[in-house]
Formats: sequence, C-alpha cells, structure tokens
Amino acid sequence: MNTSGPIAFTLNGAPRSLPAATSPTMTLLDWLRGPAGLTGTKEGCAEGDCGACTVVIEEADGSRVPVNACLALLGQMHGHRIRTVEGLRGPAGSPHPVQRLLAEADATQCGFCTPGIVMTAWAHAREGGDPHDALAGNLCRCTGYRPIVEAFAALEDDGAAPPPAPAATARQLESPGQVFHRPDRLRELLELRAAHPEAWLLAGGTDLGLRVSERREAPPVVICLSDVPELKQLEVTPAGLRVGAAVTYRRLLAAIAAEPGYIPLVALLRRLGSRQIRGMGTLGGNLGTASPIGDALPPLIALGATLRLAGFSGERVMPVETFLTGYRQNALGPGEVIREVWIPRPPAGSLFAAEKLSKRPDQDIATVGLSALLTLKAGRVVAARVALGGTGPRAARCAPAEASLTGQAWSREVVEAAAAALEGAIAPLSDLRGSAAYRRIVAGNLLRRLWHRASEAA
Repeated sequence: MNTSGPIAFTLNGAPRSLPAATSPTMTLLDWLRGPAGLTGTKEGCAEGDCGACTVVIEEADGSRVPVNACLALLGQMHGHRIRTVEGLRGPAGSPHPVQRLLAEADATQCGFCTPGIVMTAWAHAREGGDPHDALAGNLCRCTGYRPIVEAFAALEDDGAAPPPAPAATARQLESPGQVFHRPDRLRELLELRAAHPEAWLLAGGTDLGLRVSERREAPPVVICLSDVPELKQLEVTPAGLRVGAAVTYRRLLAAIAAEPGYIPLVALLRRLGSRQIRGMGTLGGNLGTASPIGDALPPLIALGATLRLAGFSGERVMPVETFLTGYRQNALGPGEVIREVWIPRPPAGSLFAAEKLSKRPDQDIATVGLSALLTLKAGRVVAARVALGGTGPRAARCAPAEASLTGQAWSREVVEAAAAALEGAIAPLSDLRGSAAYRRIVAGNLLRRLWHRASEAA
C-alpha cells in the first residue's frame, strides 16, 4: 500500500521536507526561485533548451547528472540529492574552483547563463567526455563559447563525495487537488493504472513536462515510473538490447557506447537533446508520446524493435511500427503500460544508418529523420527496412523505397531510384521547421547519403 508523506530530498547537502500543500507538479525551477529563495538558477526558455536552469542530481555512486530544473517536477525529485549553484560555495562563501576557473578564463560575459554553465561544468569535471558534448545543452547568448570550452577542457574533479541520502519513504505525495504516485513495483503500477486511467504516466518528463512549464497544467493524478525496478532493467546480449521503459538515455548510451553494430544509433542518441535531457529522458517516454519527430522512433522501426506491454490480463509483444498508430497516438490498451523495448542487433554485414536533419547539429528538434537497415549478400540487397520521421503523422516505414531496393544490386543507380520512389511516396506537411517540398528532398537525400557513406567506408 502506498504511504503518504511530504516531498523530501537533499538540497545542497542538507535534508529538506516540503510543506504538505506544496504541489508535486510544481517545477523544481519555480520552487527554487520562489519558496526556496535560490535565484542563482535562472529561467531562460522553460523548454529544456537553453540550460540556464541546470542543476545537478548527485547519485549514490558518486556520479553527477545535470538536469533541466524547468522540466523536473518536485514529485520526481523526491528522494534525490540536488545541487544548485549556491551549493558550490566554500564554507566562508568563497567561489568553487570551477567558478574561479571560468572567471579567470574570461568565460563569462553578461552572466545570465553562467550559473547553469557552472553546474554543467561541475558535473562534467566528474563525468568527463567531450567538452563540446557537455556544453551542448547550455546556450550563451553573448556567443562566448571558445573560452568556455577551453575552461571545460581544463577542469579537474573536486573529489567531493555525495551527501547522505534523504529520508524519503513516502510513495504517495499529495497536495490539495493532486496526488502524485511513485510505485516501486510493477504490480502496484498496474493497480494504479487500472484505478486511474486518466492519470499522467510520467517517465522522464522531458516532453510531458512542457505541459507544466509552458501551459501551466496541474494534473490531478500522476503516476511516476522512475522507481519501478521491472521498468529499469537493461541487458546487452549478443542478439540485442533489452531496455526497460524507464531506463534513461544516459544509462543506455553508457551501456552501448562501444557495442559493434549500434554505432549509428549511439551517434543519433548523442544528438537526442543534451546531457540534461538524456539524464532524465527515456526510450519508453519517446514511444509513449508517439511524436512523429521522436528521434529514437525511426531507428527502432528500421531495426525491427518490439515492445513488451504489461497489463493485468497479461503481457503482449508488439512491433514498434504497429504500436505507433497516428499523431501522438499509440496502441496501449486500457490499463497497459510499456514494460520494455527489445532492439535486435543489426546482422553482421548489414548496413545500418540512423540520420537526423535539424536546423542545428545539437539540441534541436528533427526536421526529418531517416533510418535504414539493408541486408546485403553477394552485392545484392536481399532485405530492406527504411523508416522515416517528420514526413507524416507518425514515424513509419516507406514501402516503395524498400521495394526499389530489395532484390537489386547495391549500386548508386539503385539507391537513386529508391530515393526517387521515397520522395514520390511521402506527403509531409509544411511548418516552421521546413516546407513539404524541402522535407521531401531532404528525405531522399538522407537515403542517398547512405550510399555515399558506405562507399567511402569500403
């Protein structure tokens, strides 16, 4: 049975227990800048794009996960360790070495974005990796990136251990007119889902959170998936990947970064938002929201990925391409949830591509996505799966392009014919990210790119 109690977490090393009237769907950013009086964390876009609101989640294993406070809900933060820029000060109020290094490198200009950059830098000093990738989720409106990147490259970890875990045992967080459930087992999740079919199913919240941060919605019932162990399992096998619906992109990337066959998928996922977004976002959430421009959907379809859906009547397995039924619509039945995703490993000798075109390389919504898996034998295409996103109401395969490729010799002429068939088959819409004509040309060119890249690699 769920136990009720206050929202509790550790903030800058000290335990905090919030008043019972605190809304569990208030954003962490609003709470920090309002009741907490910690205004170092800034609001720039309220969409998870600019990084001005970056704070860091300190994990028990010592890792540091930067997240966007504008998208994180207080109910999601229950039981976590949160660090804001105010929490980096020394005992006498002296600046942290990260802050001092950025200042000495002339890596600050107007200063508005600097607190978020400082928090990203503090996490990067522990997590490592490419400084450009670390900074991709922080926009500097004064365009001072060169000294910031140089400062990131010179950072050293301060070696600080995570603070003690918060005393957060409540599984049900309530405020007037709202209930925020945090089930910790699958059966409890299914019971809640059956009892509250209208509830929000909240995974990372990097998409759903916009309904709070921008539209100021206050859902009466939320069911948070992040504590359900059956949804957090991650297994890498010779045959493929088994990914729980609540596994974050951060965890998934760490598991497959060096896995043969998945290199194109890894490259695409590194462009799926920023480190802040990947620290919270999940594959299950991308599937559940069923956006036609969801970055992960075309590669899942191309690879023949399947979903395991769980409900009280049992479990069923369904291909991703069948699960997506329309614009932001899916095939979940009453009382069902996504339990896991199975992603087959591309066959040896096959060609796998996962492409995304957007207005800027990093931290941007896709205009068109194309993924393809071609099985080649003796110089011929014996099987082809070509999936598109951003060219219709849902991500889907393009049968005419596949038919043009299958059974043909692998050649530039055949790919050209397939690209022409693809362009003639799709009917994309025009919007702010691109006209229908532009999307049609881009989709064909992304298929042509597969030929050129494969030729260069040969």
